[in-house]
Amino acid sequence: MAVDSGAKVREGLSTITHGTLFLLIATLCLVGLNFVSRVLVTRSISPSDYSAFSFGLTLATILSAFGTLGLPNAVARGIPYASTDDERRGIVRATLFIGGGAAVATSVLLFVFAPEIGTALASPPITLGLEYFPIALGTSIISTLIVSIFQGFEDVTPNAVFTQIINPGLYVGFLLVAVLVPPMGISYTDALLAYALANVATLALVSVYTWRRLPRRLPTGPRAVDATGRLLRFAAPLFVVGVMTSVTGYGDTLILGIYHETEIGAYSNALTLARLIQIGISASSFIFLPVASKFLRQNDAGSIRITYATVTKWMILISLPLFALFFFLPGASLGFVFGPSYTTVVLPLQIVVVGAFVTTLLGPSTTAQVVYGQTRLLAYNAIVAGATDIALSFVLIPSLGYVGAAIAWSTANVAFFGLSLGELFLLSDLHPFRRHFLVPLLATAVPVGLFFGLAPLRISGFVLIPAGLLVAIAFIGLVLATRSIDDGDRLLLEAIERIVGRPLPWLRRLGRLARRRSE
Repeated sequence: MAVDSGAKVREGLSTITHGTLFLLIATLCLVGLNFVSRVLVTRSISPSDYSAFSFGLTLATILSAFGTLGLPNAVARGIPYASTDDERRGIVRATLFIGGGAAVATSVLLFVFAPEIGTALASPPITLGLEYFPIALGTSIISTLIVSIFQGFEDVTPNAVFTQIINPGLYVGFLLVAVLVPPMGISYTDALLAYALANVATLALVSVYTWRRLPRRLPTGPRAVDATGRLLRFAAPLFVVGVMTSVTGYGDTLILGIYHETEIGAYSNALTLARLIQIGISASSFIFLPVASKFLRQNDAGSIRITYATVTKWMILISLPLFALFFFLPGASLGFVFGPSYTTVVLPLQIVVVGAFVTTLLGPSTTAQVVYGQTRLLAYNAIVAGATDIALSFVLIPSLGYVGAAIAWSTANVAFFGLSLGELFLLSDLHPFRRHFLVPLLATAVPVGLFFGLAPLRISGFVLIPAGLLVAIAFIGLVLATRSIDDGDRLLLEAIERIVGRPLPWLRRLGRLARRRSE
């Protein structure tokens, strides 16, 4: 590997590692705070009201794809890919003005049509919820657009701090106020109001951060007039991708609400655990996008390939342990997180975690297509995945309920990421399935699967965490034992040492030993 290329990969991996670790810590805070808020809400309101809350939240999430207009990924790719500050200023201005207008319009439409939606579903709680969710919808869209601007500058702070820590923290805080202030207790209306206020307060804080920090990233000056047109043209396919991705992720939940409204809450809990498996890839994708876009601007496809394979390989440390626990010990996992009332969704949980785990093995393929500008292909893939989710949902949910929804979700998500990776392989020779990835993965997954599947285990909830850590340690040990070390791993170690601020000689010795045995 050329020295210059190695230095660029090391720098990129350093940025990705630092950003990913920061986002993972923030995500753990998000999970913990969401757990607290879910416990407070589910133990205070009726299951029917909670299902209505989940339905409204799902609908708002889908509509947010319309309100963002495909801009977040376009901005996060466009800023590092741009060659001048003039163009970057044009991108930022267009994002705030056009995206802000779309956010307001989307919120107003949801509020106007809330009574019709509730009447169509014969659900007064849904009608009430859709009167509050427009507030959260508009503010969250604008916050997302601001976060994407800083993402383009490789700054994960707004996403990690404001979106994943402060926002759910405020929600928990407002719920606790409802608990402690007379008449003391959380009603359905209190839960809705607390959620809306948390999003409003988050937007206010993000705006202050932007006012103070953005000038440091992008000094004031003239803007490129034609930047808006280029941004919107690039964002147009990504708008389709955003809409269809929301359909793929939540369409089955909406259809489940039409046929089996009372199952939405339990199914949403299963999806919550499944999406935990994807947090590693999601976190690394967030910072992989601007880093890889910078590599592409420098015509360095080799660095993109090394970074992609290395990132995908080491995110197994997160996805494999969680998959093992959720798939082989679903009842214990559900009971530990959500309590004994929600342990009936065992089969749906197992189905969705299979789909989630497969998508992590494919790596950040959809993000890589944005990097390479393959947005039209990505839009086609998203349409196929969304159509698959909707079609399977209508076929399976009426008779199978949340089991059918789980099958639809898993199939559609695997199709989306799989199509993207197949196209990347054919067009750009990009994929993670090298020997140094497959050998330790199989060497860990097979014995772990046999152990959990065949051993008569009765594990309590508090043993789940150390059990997951043992799986992660086993993967690291088998990477070394099978001599599955490559240049990307070496550069990742150097990047970690830069973050730590000192050499890690014992880890270097292990890496050199594994490499010598493989040579």
